[in-house]
Amino acid sequence: MGKNHKKLINNLEKLRKSSGLTQHELSLAAEVSRKSINAIENGVYVPSTVLALKIARTLSCSVEDLFELPLNSEKNSNNLFLLLKYIPWWMYFLPY
Repeated sequence: MGKNHKKLINNLEKLRKSSGLTQHELSLAAEVSRKSINAIENGVYVPSTVLALKIARTLSCSVEDLFELPLNSEKNSNNLFLLLKYIPWWMYFLPY
């Protein structure tokens, strides 16, 4: 489990409920305990890739639908600045 897992956007509970499944039913389909599903929903535990894929298959969605990383616009703009820093000045004036 990575140290930044608290920033993970977790949609599991919403998708599980919209599918009409209980934690127990989802746990049976994913072959884990109900406590594991509860821990994932509450952000205490980040599932393995295999478990995330099993849950996604059960809920007929993608892993990206279940879990997302937040967009960090400040970090993305810094990356763009770093990229532009290495482009020669004369390339800015080339016609498209």
